[in-house]
Amino acid sequence: MRFMSTKDLGFTPENIWQATKLKQDIIITVEGRPIAILTGINEDTLEEELEALKRARAMNALDMIHKDSVIKGTCNISDEDIQAEIDLVRKERNK
Repeated sequence: MRFMSTKDLGFTPENIWQATKLKQDIIITVEGRPIAILTGINEDTLEEELEALKRARAMNALDMIHKDSVIKGTCNISDEDIQAEIDLVRKERNK
């Protein structure tokens, strides 16, 4: 994996094409901070690669939700407490 600033993108486009042909990922940065990932793709497998990216993002989101619940202690809420909260919200909504 390589890092490249947005300034370098304009000066060295041949490095981008070379890296993507080799299936190397490039992290694009602005002022040293990562903002994007540039990765090579295959035209024949474009849909599959996009679907894999969506699944990876979803799994990452679930992982972050789980970590947050552990930190907050909400991972220990019982099924009964969850159902009680759902019932309370539904009751408030129907008023």
